[in-house]
Amino acid sequence: MRRFFDKAKSFVDDNDFPGKDQASKFISQQQQQHGGGGGGGQQPIQPGQPPAGGMQPPSQADVTRYRYHHGANFGSLFILERWLCGHMFPEGSEGSSERAAVKAWVKKEGIDSTRERFEKHWNEWIRDSDLQWLRDNKCTTIRLPIGYFTLGPAYCKDTAFEKYSAVYENAWEAVKKLIHRCHSHGIGVVIDLHGLPGGANAQDHSGTNSGKAEFWSTRSYRELGTRCLCFIAHQSRNMEGVAGLQIINEAEWDAKGMYDWYDSAIAEISKVDPTMPVYVSDAWDLNRCLDWSQKKNSPRNAPGCPVVVDTHYYWCFSDADKQKTPQQISQEVWHKMGPLDGKAGSVVDKGAAQVIVGEYSCVLSDPTWENGGGKNDELVRQFGNAESGRFQQKAGGTFFWTYRMDWMDGGEWGFKQMTDCHAIVPPQALTVHDVNERIQHAQQGMEQAKHTAFSNHAGYWDSQGGHYEHQRFADGWDIGFHDAMTFFGMRSQQSGGHLGGGDKIGMLDIWVLKRMRESGQGGGFVWEWEQGFRQGVSGFCHLAGI
Repeated sequence: MRRFFDKAKSFVDDNDFPGKDQASKFISQQQQQHGGGGGGGQQPIQPGQPPAGGMQPPSQADVTRYRYHHGANFGSLFILERWLCGHMFPEGSEGSSERAAVKAWVKKEGIDSTRERFEKHWNEWIRDSDLQWLRDNKCTTIRLPIGYFTLGPAYCKDTAFEKYSAVYENAWEAVKKLIHRCHSHGIGVVIDLHGLPGGANAQDHSGTNSGKAEFWSTRSYRELGTRCLCFIAHQSRNMEGVAGLQIINEAEWDAKGMYDWYDSAIAEISKVDPTMPVYVSDAWDLNRCLDWSQKKNSPRNAPGCPVVVDTHYYWCFSDADKQKTPQQISQEVWHKMGPLDGKAGSVVDKGAAQVIVGEYSCVLSDPTWENGGGKNDELVRQFGNAESGRFQQKAGGTFFWTYRMDWMDGGEWGFKQMTDCHAIVPPQALTVHDVNERIQHAQQGMEQAKHTAFSNHAGYWDSQGGHYEHQRFADGWDIGFHDAMTFFGMRSQQSGGHLGGGDKIGMLDIWVLKRMRESGQGGGFVWEWEQGFRQGVSGFCHLAGI
């Protein structure tokens, strides 16, 4: 292991590339974590075994929730946006939101016909051929924006949708049907309560054209939002294919009482299903939200829903970005999610820090393209490749905005077009044969890898003096290695193996938290178990070539 880091450090020292300083710092930290050579004071270790002590191996539901998520949003399916889905707005109608569309259709053709129209959209806009394409192009997970009104008339009372609530009588059934269809294609779904009562932001994608974010100032709206989330949690508790529950989309920056509501909503959801990963908006302040989330994700807390921070990245809207060239923005991408540095990687000390990129695109503004000498396909690819590379390096998953629109294949807003032109690059995915070969290779090298890792760990810490419990490192290593192997092979075991495989534990910090709790680890040397677990995961990935 130490030879590997020495080789990596030599490469970094001898080459220039974006993020060189960060890479050098990371390698130095890893050298310290893995320790020096020498074997003084080592205790004998046992041969690697699958998770023991009552711990169960990862289930299919675990893999669906905690693997690296590579996918897209199904925007404008259950919460309309006119620019994406103009055919769902009557000609000459005003407004650009879901409510504007339903109001116009009800006025034009009545409740019953409008309900039939909307149900056709919910059930048919995403076709089986779309799901097959997503599966074949290595999509693991979809982020599915819905509104509170999607849950049906019972959740529309005293809101802007009360008058039109009958249109949504069967909307939740359509959501469940879509989740089942996705699952049958090996694709998980993050249910995103995109539209909260009153709006968590003032944009039309919250469901109305009110131009207000009244969710934060109206107690009844916040209470209704919590009831909606508890309903979804209860409904999805045993539903195959649900990867997580997002409680809010793009909260206003520094919204009053936001973290108080986050705390109360998560507490209520945890009463229903404490295993469900809960996604929250960073409200455009990733550093602050990570600090809050790590307190929620502390191993010292009573078990509850693990918290994932959702951050969004666009480079086409701000005046500052319009002054840049495409090349400058592509370089800038490599510095995003910097607040994770120094936060992620040590659950025992700091709590779990887990981020996903819930929305991004390959769109740049016209002024930006002009600054770079004009738009061209190669610069689009460079930008998308930078996003793919950085996000896979730092985040637990990404969801491109968006997959479906009236104007397919969507240009730089289109996941399909950006995938087909190789701007957006999926993580490695393999055939069943490749998966089996790599698992066999990893198993053959497991004992030597564990021995080397244990020797380095024990040798380093024993040289520092003091008492340690190195068997915890060995136990953690075994579990981490076998967990990573299970994730890697799970998809290839589904549906007769035609799905291929190669998943990694993408949501690693919250997975460490989960397994630490399940292991019953406690006391002053839990850190040795965590280091062993993480090195077991990386040991498998190294041997499997991922």
